[in-house]
Amino acid sequence: MIWGCFASAGPGRLVLNDEIGSLLENPEGGCPHLKLCAVVEVQPFNWEGFIVVLSCCDVNIVKLCLQVSVCYFSTAPRRPSHFYSNTTDAVKDIPDGATILVGGFGLCGIPENLINSLLKTGVKRLTAVSNNAGVDDFGLGLLLKTKQIKRMISSYVGENVEFERQYLAGELEVELTPQGTLAERIRAGGAGIPAFFTATGYGTLIQEGGSPIKYNKDGTVAIASEPREVRQFGDRDFIMEKAITGDFALVKAWKADKAGNIIFRKTARNFNQPMCKAAKVTIVEVEEIVDVGTFAEEDIHIPSVYVHRIVKGENYEKRIERRTVRKAQAETAKPKKDADVVRERIVRRAALEFEDGMYANLGIGIPMLASNFIKPDISVYLQSENGILGLVSFLSLSLYVCPFVLDAGKETVTVLPGASYFSSDDSFAMIRGGHINLTMLGAMQVSKYGDLANWMIPGKMVKGMGGAMDLVASAGTKVVVTMEHSAKGGKHKILEKCSLPLTGKGCVDRIITEKAVFDVDRNKGLTLIEVLEGLTPDDIRKCTGADFEVSDACWEM
Repeated sequence: MIWGCFASAGPGRLVLNDEIGSLLENPEGGCPHLKLCAVVEVQPFNWEGFIVVLSCCDVNIVKLCLQVSVCYFSTAPRRPSHFYSNTTDAVKDIPDGATILVGGFGLCGIPENLINSLLKTGVKRLTAVSNNAGVDDFGLGLLLKTKQIKRMISSYVGENVEFERQYLAGELEVELTPQGTLAERIRAGGAGIPAFFTATGYGTLIQEGGSPIKYNKDGTVAIASEPREVRQFGDRDFIMEKAITGDFALVKAWKADKAGNIIFRKTARNFNQPMCKAAKVTIVEVEEIVDVGTFAEEDIHIPSVYVHRIVKGENYEKRIERRTVRKAQAETAKPKKDADVVRERIVRRAALEFEDGMYANLGIGIPMLASNFIKPDISVYLQSENGILGLVSFLSLSLYVCPFVLDAGKETVTVLPGASYFSSDDSFAMIRGGHINLTMLGAMQVSKYGDLANWMIPGKMVKGMGGAMDLVASAGTKVVVTMEHSAKGGKHKILEKCSLPLTGKGCVDRIITEKAVFDVDRNKGLTLIEVLEGLTPDDIRKCTGADFEVSDACWEM
């Protein structure tokens, strides 16, 4: 075997690693088969030295030399990862006005110690790129509370009341971006790709522009998003999205080795993995620092070339937003409320959409509950956009609740044998690429021709689109909407045209409510295919805000 190691130039001789030098210079105690083949002068990064090329046929000597050579190479002239003793020192040079990429999904895998250190440094006017902003009293929510963030670039406001309040009050700029587009913009930034085209967001405010980034105090729009360039590829329309890079990335990983390589824990890869690659300076907090060689090379998630600073976190709360377990069976079942009956009717009908061998993504609420009624004789593989393939909806009472095994609703779940974990950019590659057969999600409104609205009531309620825009944008995925037939007060939810901002245009294939099931054709409109026992098509017309045809094969739900 032939390999090389670094050597420096001593006075009239080469200075090799001590172990290798003694093996070459001492034939009796060394190895007669170890040969010096060549010496090549190199001058990388203003460092003068040599690569010594060695050969040997003794496997044990090769292993020894490779071990010490690896250690010697780690002191070679590439930029090393710097290890810090505390998180405050690691972030103290982040200046006012910096753009920071902050990893995590919900509260899973957030760099909680680095965020807390930014509270101490008092840095201001930050632009924070993160899928969401934690909750009011944890994660990025802490920096929102102290008004240290000027602009958020996110996909989801979620349950952070202060985030939503500041945005609607005009105190915070918010650039809402589809979750998969956000992940891909970050991935593209790290790969040196300035822009790309995606079908996600076409026909919505994302493409048209005008989405509020900042409100005035009186509720009018102070800053609105710009329209996107549109280009047609084949018979589909796509919009251009620009890459995102940051000045600093704040990342949470599980372990780092002393060479600067890192690995993540289960769904904590999420946005952490692509963000490592997209910043000028990547700062990683870890739970453990291990020796070089602890990780098998093929198990490393992020190579050291992307990592600039590493610090061992002082304390980890690992808070879980929604600790969910399967409830024990009560001896006497409680009587069901009317709302429960309606919900269960939708859930049970939705479960009939599953087919054997199907890959499916289920939204929060009714769609995820449908997985509890999958027929026992079929196999359905559930995908969650935060990075799981092969999840099971809820844990049993006896299982340990892991803070790194959560679904997209931030609920604790478990996984089946054969499941896998991956990063957010990989997850949405599956989704946009048409590898998911079925997506099921809720809606505020659906139009006659399959337009979907489910993420925003302007000036009143903004939860963000999350991954919904990406989930409905794939041409190869069946999109099923599950929802109550009417809103409070009997207002129509199935309409000729949606009045709320769209999530997707002409994207819905089927609508399931507690009263009826419709198929949707993007050109012909709605066809009633099932109706609740005791109701007629005329009854459905009275509570539906759009015309529809009745299938000749229409049957009871």
